[in-house]
Amino acid sequence: MSGGGSLSDQARRDLLWLARESLAAHFRGEPAPRLPSDCAEAFGTPRGLFVTLTMGGQLRGCIGTLAPEGDVTRVAAEFARRAAFEDPRFPPLEAEELPHCGIEISVLGAPETIQGPGDVVVGRDGLIIEGRGRRGLLLPQVATEWGFDAARFLEETCRKAGLPPGAWRDPSVRVWRFQAEVFGEGESRAE
Repeated sequence: MSGGGSLSDQARRDLLWLARESLAAHFRGEPAPRLPSDCAEAFGTPRGLFVTLTMGGQLRGCIGTLAPEGDVTRVAAEFARRAAFEDPRFPPLEAEELPHCGIEISVLGAPETIQGPGDVVVGRDGLIIEGRGRRGLLLPQVATEWGFDAARFLEETCRKAGLPPGAWRDPSVRVWRFQAEVFGEGESRAE
C-alpha cells in the first residue's frame, strides 16, 4: 500500500476489534471503546478508511471517508457504526444480526490522478471520480468481486457518482486511483 505504510497484524486485529466492539457497545447503550493513546500512535498519520459489513456473502453496509478527522482508531469505530446504522441502502443493523456480520476494513493510501483505463490495475486500485458537483468512490475489491475490467470499473464509478458511464472522459471530471490495505475477520462468528 502506498501513502502510509502497512499496518502490523496487531494493528489490524485492533482495528477489527474496535469496529466490532463499537457495534456491540451501541447495542448495550455504551460509548464506543477506545484503545490506549500509546496504541493509537502505531497507526501513523490519519488516512481515509472504509468499513464494509457483510452477511451471507452479501453487502450489508459500507461507509467511510477520504478525509478522516482524527486517528485511524477513532475513524474505524465511527464508520463501523455509520456502516451499520446510516447506510441509506439498508435498514439499520439489528442486535441479533451482529454475530453473523462480517467486518472488513479498507485503509486508503493517497490518491493519484489518472487519465483512463490504462492507468488502472484491477484488483490493486480503487477509483474516485469527481465532477459536475458529484463524487463517487469504489474500493479496489469491487472490480474483482464483480469481474470488471478497467474500463468497466471507470464506468461503474461514474454510475456510483450519479454520472453517465462515460463521464470519466470529460476533461472537467477528475479521476483518481488509490490503493488500500484491505483486511477482515470473515463472517459467521457465531459458535
